[in-house]
Amino acid sequence: MARQLLQHCKSCGAWTLQRDCPQCDATANAAAPLKWSPEDQRANIRRKMYDVESPKWPETLPDLPTITKARKALLEEE
Repeated sequence: MARQLLQHCKSCGAWTLQRDCPQCDATANAAAPLKWSPEDQRANIRRKMYDVESPKWPETLPDLPTITKARKALLEEE
C-alpha cells in the first residue's frame, strides 16, 4: 500500500509532506485519513457541484467491464 503524502510528527505535532519533521528532525508518521460521516454537512454542496441530480450525470461515470471480459483480460496477462 502506498504511503500517504501528509505526515504528522508525534514528537512536536507538526504537519509535513516529508518523512522527517522539519521542526524537530523526528520521524513523521502517515496521518490518518479523514473520517467519513453519514451526517456529512457538506454533502449537499458536493452533490450540487457535481450536479448528481441531473439525468445526464450517470452517463459521466466510467463503465466497468463485464465479469467475462475482466476474466479474459486477466487470463491474457498471464
